Amino acid sequence: MTYTGEKGKKVAFHTLGCKLNFSETSTISRDFKEKGFEVVNFNSEADIYVINTCSVTEQADKKCRQSIRKIQNKNPEAFIAVVGCYAQLKPEEIAKNLGVDIVLGTKEKFNILEYLDNLQKKETPEIYSCEIEEIENFDSSHSEADRTRSFLKVQDGCDYSCSYCTIPLARGKSRNKKIEDLIIEAGKIAQSGIKEIILTGVNIGDFGKSTDESFFDLIRSIEKVKGIERIRISSIEPNLLTNEIIELVSLSNKFLPHFHIPLQSGCNKILAKMQRRYSRELFKSRVDKIKLLMPDAFIGVDVIVGFPDETDDDFNETYQFLEELDASFYHVFSYSERPNTKSAGFENKIPKNIISSRSKKLNDLATKKQTKFYIQNLSKEKNVLFEAYKKDDLIYGFTENYIKVETKYNKSFVGTIKKVKLDAIAPSGNVSSLCKKTPNTSLLSC
Repeated sequence: MTYTGEKGKKVAFHTLGCKLNFSETSTISRDFKEKGFEVVNFNSEADIYVINTCSVTEQADKKCRQSIRKIQNKNPEAFIAVVGCYAQLKPEEIAKNLGVDIVLGTKEKFNILEYLDNLQKKETPEIYSCEIEEIENFDSSHSEADRTRSFLKVQDGCDYSCSYCTIPLARGKSRNKKIEDLIIEAGKIAQSGIKEIILTGVNIGDFGKSTDESFFDLIRSIEKVKGIERIRISSIEPNLLTNEIIELVSLSNKFLPHFHIPLQSGCNKILAKMQRRYSRELFKSRVDKIKLLMPDAFIGVDVIVGFPDETDDDFNETYQFLEELDASFYHVFSYSERPNTKSAGFENKIPKNIISSRSKKLNDLATKKQTKFYIQNLSKEKNVLFEAYKKDDLIYGFTENYIKVETKYNKSFVGTIKKVKLDAIAPSGNVSSLCKKTPNTSLLSC
């Protein structure tokens, strides 16, 4: 029976993992508001706490357990619901944590209000989690917490079988809603005054399998939505990032020159063991194509360090490849063995101290790459969408090519796009703009 709500009841949410989880949490929170709940900060006192989990790494699982203990120490009488990927994969493990009342898997999390009953603590945690093969539905979601941008979920699940990954086990097969339905949702986002949309999903380049459409069809259509001024594409597999997608972005007035492309390894031997669907040569061709058409484009790249059987020579091959690649930043992840994945049974596991050493070396390279990219953009004029976030009398925002900019706080800037000159790299690591009026240009005046 759906919980009808009670005026004065408070709910707090905590999201772990990806931006897709963030968009889903935002949607679930709106359902609670409609039932009369007041949404409060996770660090505040609440009647019910909802943790939306990730399970990509052991660290993600650990963070969930830490969050449960934090709630128990602060408010032992609060009702605790744990939902999402970790809840789908290891519901019994979560239920062993003191204080957890309900555990909801991938299919059930969007129906959380149907499982709440009267918010009374349970003597025994209740688990609701279907077999992943049973999941057919696509639950729409988008975020609204940040009034300047919204993460719009366009796809869910994955049909790939990368040897290290649990996502297909946690989210099921690739699926999506029809483009016409997503266009309606994007229109609602535009009506709320949000200026930027980030298209997100598990494997967004695979969009259209369940509706006989394509990702290219989607971006052509969503570009026409009135009221949305900026659109970003979240992580997209290199083998699915086609020339026509790159060319559309390069010619678009709305799609931004910002790409996030998972590489995972710069060594073809390791890519094959990972069961990735491309070579490093194909990856480089995608980066080269982007830079040819959009020299100022930001390209973020995911890399996994310490995959089983990664020798020193394999790592050095990856390092050299990344050093020469014209990318803007590297997101470095230490390999985390996950149960029920093929790589969990691989031999030649890499010791943690070696993984740590390799990770540090790549993170140092990532910092150098980002600094170089920022320096290349200094003295240029860029359009910045400013956020409400304020710290030390500074306001922050991102350029179209994903450079974080800071300048003196001005309330009128919040939620607006301003053309600024990128002046210098600030002590914070961001790029600062003095926002001084420049003669014969449209630069803003502070």
